[in-house]
Amino acid sequence: MQVKETQNDGLKRGYQLTLPAADLAATVDAKLKEAQPEIEMKGFRKGKVPMAMLKKQFGPRVMGDAMQEAIDGALRKHLEESGDRPAAQPKVEMNDGENWKEGDDVVVNVSYEALPEIPEVDLGKLSLERLTVPAEEAAITEALENLAKSAQNFDDRRKGSKAKDGDQVVIDFKGFVDGEAFEGGEAEDYPLVLGSNSFIPGFEEQLVGAKFDEEVKVEVKFPEEYGAEHLAGKDAIFECKIKAVKAPKPAEIDDELAKKFGAEDLDGLKKQITERLEAEYAGAARAIMKRGLLDQLDEQVKFELPESLVEAEAQQIAHQLWHEENPEVQGHDHGAIEPTDDHKKLAERRVRLGLLLAEIGQKAEVNVSDQEMTQAVMQAARQYPGQERAFFEFIQQNQAAQQQLRAPIFEDKVVDHIAEQAKVEEKQVSKEELEKAVESLDEI
Repeated sequence: MQVKETQNDGLKRGYQLTLPAADLAATVDAKLKEAQPEIEMKGFRKGKVPMAMLKKQFGPRVMGDAMQEAIDGALRKHLEESGDRPAAQPKVEMNDGENWKEGDDVVVNVSYEALPEIPEVDLGKLSLERLTVPAEEAAITEALENLAKSAQNFDDRRKGSKAKDGDQVVIDFKGFVDGEAFEGGEAEDYPLVLGSNSFIPGFEEQLVGAKFDEEVKVEVKFPEEYGAEHLAGKDAIFECKIKAVKAPKPAEIDDELAKKFGAEDLDGLKKQITERLEAEYAGAARAIMKRGLLDQLDEQVKFELPESLVEAEAQQIAHQLWHEENPEVQGHDHGAIEPTDDHKKLAERRVRLGLLLAEIGQKAEVNVSDQEMTQAVMQAARQYPGQERAFFEFIQQNQAAQQQLRAPIFEDKVVDHIAEQAKVEEKQVSKEELEKAVESLDEI
């Protein structure tokens, strides 16, 4: 094989590989000879078909296989010898392929962007700050009060009292569209908490001020995107009978409340809340520390970036943000979305940090275990209730989907590895200071 360099500009590489025709012919002969004992053909016994006939019958197909193997092998050998690591799949094209004929040398043009040399980072010189927040008594009390509110009961108001927002009204109702009752629009003794937004927009507001034993006509319009197509966008009237007006009564904060939430007693519930709060605080503090770590690496470590990776990342960022700004567009059959300078700047940061973390992780032999992948797959499958089996099969057959699950796990493990080497100072702050620090985080 002959190798001729055609481009060496920054990270861009180009080569012309020449594969001798004699080598290809020898490969084809070897493949046919290997297969000859198993080949049967009319007029010949198994394994006795002449080589000339085998070449005529199977030669073109075997030649195609041989050419592909030769090109793949030549590219693999070149990358091993050059030490290049392509940033993406190399582009391989036959030179004047339309005019190639058997007996000619095979000449292919190969082009790719090489991954850059990643500079060494002295992780011990990085300075990080880990925020710690104790679970304060006020936060525990607030959480208990919220639990008590969620477990609240309702007591009848005095007769003649008007229903207020937050009250529960017990109603019989029957709905009509165009003067006709419709299926599913009727119920008896239905407990409805006003302000819960569990009914059609505008329904609950019209019951505020209603009294026991009153009859109220509620006039509403079904949303245009309502699930039942025959009702979507239609005007409706609901005839409602108020059978009770009840005021909310929070549950007592005691052992009985604790048992409702799976604890043995109130002290056990407080302990659960403390652990949950501290876990939430630790998660937020880790996100802040990670951002500080990435900011330092992005500022201190500079190297040339493959343009193809930056362009692809910028396009993905622009596409994702466009859909966030246009949530009504579900498909991807929209016009082209051009990345802005801000998108490109963010893409450069992401590509730089991605390559750097990958290099650090590789040198530190950071790996994602099968158990960690299984847990990630199971967690992701919960987003598709009833379709878990199909999701598992999709992940098993899709390398790109596996990588999407593996990448954040790998990144977090690399961040943990870096934090173990860096200088980390712990700083105790209040819940409010932690929340302010979280709010200040921008999208990375």
